[in-house]
Amino acid sequence: MKILAADDDPQILKALRIILAAHGYEVVTARDGREAIQAAAHDLPDLILLDLGMPGIGGVAVIEAVRGWSSMPILVVSGRSDTAGKVDALDAGANDYVVKPFATEELLARIRALTRRSPESAAAPTVAFGEVVVDLPARQVKRAGVDVRLTPTEWAVLEQLIRNPRRLVTQQTLLTSVWGPAHTRDSGYLRIYLAALRKKLEPVPAQPRYLITEPGIGYRFVPEGD
Repeated sequence: MKILAADDDPQILKALRIILAAHGYEVVTARDGREAIQAAAHDLPDLILLDLGMPGIGGVAVIEAVRGWSSMPILVVSGRSDTAGKVDALDAGANDYVVKPFATEELLARIRALTRRSPESAAAPTVAFGEVVVDLPARQVKRAGVDVRLTPTEWAVLEQLIRNPRRLVTQQTLLTSVWGPAHTRDSGYLRIYLAALRKKLEPVPAQPRYLITEPGIGYRFVPEGD
């Protein structure tokens, strides 16, 4: 599996090359945004590790450029820990975000999650987790074999999360897709509907296992076995 690592810090690139090569990945590197875009198009990596604060073309612009023609996973690895920076990158099309300095095992776990072939997202019409089975074409949910009644809005939120397993779905993405662009700041809606979904679907609603909150950023559906 080929990974493109893009960062303007040569020490970070060296560390990433060593870590990834030691775990069997082929590594291509880029030192700025322009090189990153060119390498993405030429080398067609399976995943991009991308710093945001690069000279010239910044990381968010790189994401937007790549998203113009490819859905390859993009994992941002940046020293920016502010929520606004994360949201900008995720809304531009990044799949996940890790803050420097990062733990090697966390980085590798995020890479595995993004590159894992997900049968539940690719072709399976049903998704199962815990006692819950979601039939996407039928728009039907069962828990322990019993029908679970969801409101149209609850279904819309759940479907967005389930169709993007393991991926962070930003608050803005959910609000726009479910309520429309006029409601991108109404994050209270999401808290209400996620609480309702957890009450209906989670084994312990107060300690969610499958419908996870990423504070201040968004939500993530974590399938069975992760």
